Amino acid sequence: MVSQPPVPNTTDSQDAPVSVPISVTSQYVRDLSFENPNAPAIFSSSQTAPEMQLGVNVQTRGLGESSFEVVLSLKMESRMEEKTMFIAELVYAGVFGLPSMPDDQLRFFLLVECPRILFPFARSILGNAVRDGGFPNIMINPIDFLGLYMANKDNIGTMPVAGAA
Repeated sequence: MVSQPPVPNTTDSQDAPVSVPISVTSQYVRDLSFENPNAPAIFSSSQTAPEMQLGVNVQTRGLGESSFEVVLSLKMESRMEEKTMFIAELVYAGVFGLPSMPDDQLRFFLLVECPRILFPFARSILGNAVRDGGFPNIMINPIDFLGLYMANKDNIGTMPVAGAA
C-alpha cells in the first residue's frame, strides 16, 4: 500500500486535505513497439542534432467499485535531416485500488497521481528500447501530470470515472 501526499481540496469547502492510501495491484506492459525504418543508413555520422518529440496520453477505466485501470501511453519519435531515426511506443498500465472519494478527487488521483507512479517504470522501459535499438541513452524528463490535468481540466470534467468502460 502506498501512502500519497495530501489531495488538494478541489471543492469549495474549507476541509483540510487528507492523506489517501492507495494500492497498486499490478503494473504491466500492454503494448511495446520500436521501429528503426532507416537503419543502417541513419547511423552514419551527421552534424545535425536530432529532433525528438514525446506524446503522452492517460486513460482510465473502472474495474469495480474501488479498482481502476490507468493506462499511460508514450510515443517518442526522433528525426534527423527529415528522416525518421526511430519511433518508440509504449502502452503501460497499472491497476489501482482507491478508497471511496468524491468524483473530482477521484479524477485527480486517476489522472495525476496514478500516472506519476507509473511514469518511472514506463520511462525505463522506453529508454531501454531506444538503447537496445542502437541509439545513445536518452533521458525522458519528468512529465508534469498536474500541469496536463489543469490544462485539460475542462475536457475531462465530464469523463466518467466509475464502472467498467
